[in-house]
Amino acid sequence: MTVVSAKTSTKTGAQAVAVEATCLRLTAKVVDAASVAPVIERHRLECGPDDVLVEVKAAAVNPSDVKAATGLMPYAVFPRTPGRDFAGVVIDGPPEWIGREVFGSSGDLGIRRDGTHATHLVIETAALVEKPSSISMEEAAGIGVPFVTAIEGFRRTGQPKPGETVLIMGINGKVGQAAAQLATWRGARVIGVVRRDEPYQGHANGPVEMIDAATAEIAPKVREMTAGKGADIIFNTVGGEAYFQAANKALALAGRQILIATVDKTVNFNILEFYRGRHTYFGVDTLAFSSVASGEILREAVSGFASGHLKPFPIANNAIYSLQDARQAYLAVIGSSRDRIVLRPAE
Repeated sequence: MTVVSAKTSTKTGAQAVAVEATCLRLTAKVVDAASVAPVIERHRLECGPDDVLVEVKAAAVNPSDVKAATGLMPYAVFPRTPGRDFAGVVIDGPPEWIGREVFGSSGDLGIRRDGTHATHLVIETAALVEKPSSISMEEAAGIGVPFVTAIEGFRRTGQPKPGETVLIMGINGKVGQAAAQLATWRGARVIGVVRRDEPYQGHANGPVEMIDAATAEIAPKVREMTAGKGADIIFNTVGGEAYFQAANKALALAGRQILIATVDKTVNFNILEFYRGRHTYFGVDTLAFSSVASGEILREAVSGFASGHLKPFPIANNAIYSLQDARQAYLAVIGSSRDRIVLRPAE
């Protein structure tokens, strides 16, 4: 950290600090993800009256961090520092926060304003989530977007209950794994859908049954496994026509489907099937959440991480990159790496 200046804070009467942060910068929109080429710049940062200054120890790379550089999010601003998820140490702000290890996420950081892929970050005090001591900085940085998405999905549908069946399409993706952890923690039965023959690869608090979509038709298999009832909640992390229709046919009476992504912008919708099944669909877009709203959601999960019922994603050593190697990290994410990719800005 380079201290640029110090002045008396009107908030606390203490000396506030300003730092010269090393930041990744996206200078302009590019034509495709392969063309993303972040540059490194230095920018002066200091926190305002409702903010803190965080020394970033680790920051995850999400697909949205890269996609926002290609024009898929028209509200993304340029130039900016990308990055939505972070973990670090508070170095300026309210006295009760200074020195505390924190983490967080956001839908506007790194998209509408400067984000986390930097050595330092200015963020609202109300957005902070205290990091459990049992998890590392890199693990904490990887929690953000996947768990915010999964938690919000189940907040919208009503939390899974013992006796309910939750079907998770794309269960071995990071959102799918977060949803499986949450649903099994709540005591629900979980069935996962994958595109090839493979076991469930994440943590769970109970058994996870699997369906290989390459060899079995999803909806009939779900009906067979549930004695004809179907799934009470379907967390559809894949989207698209085929999975949307399979989910509709696999839903129980009064079932709920959560949708977070798609490969097809439009799908065929059977209104008769919808209202006769008394179905409900929920859309979740974490890009609509502020840093403060994201922090509120993540705080719901802290007790689970502290108790071990929820576990962060393992971070492989070869999935940790410096800011100088950020382009390789971005390409790994767009290349559908199954690792949780993390930047370590101090390196």
